Amino acid sequence: MPVSKSAEKEMRASERKRLRNKPLDTLCKTNIAKAERLILSEDLEAARKEVTTAVSTLDRAAERGIIHSNNAARRKSRLLKKLNELKSLRSKPQRQRAKRPRSVPLASVPPNEENSRSEE
Repeated sequence: MPVSKSAEKEMRASERKRLRNKPLDTLCKTNIAKAERLILSEDLEAARKEVTTAVSTLDRAAERGIIHSNNAARRKSRLLKKLNELKSLRSKPQRQRAKRPRSVPLASVPPNEENSRSEE
């Protein structure tokens, strides 16, 4: 609980700001979740539209000071990275990659006789 009158006033003001900012913050989270869901379902056109909406909402929230501009940039970057991965998967033809031979753990390799240090 606030002790001074100025602390009480600041608490009231911060509560008003929180209530004013909450709808846009919730909208940002909702749009990001929708976009990620569409990306996972591999619906490219719908995902592209939803990512555009989410980016616009994040920009608006950053402009109003609801979230920090770096926070908005980080979220947009992650979202666009996921969308671009989906685009690259769609553009490349599906082909089988040759499996790389797995490396053998050192414990299972028998020691070389000339490299071993046996007492002579």
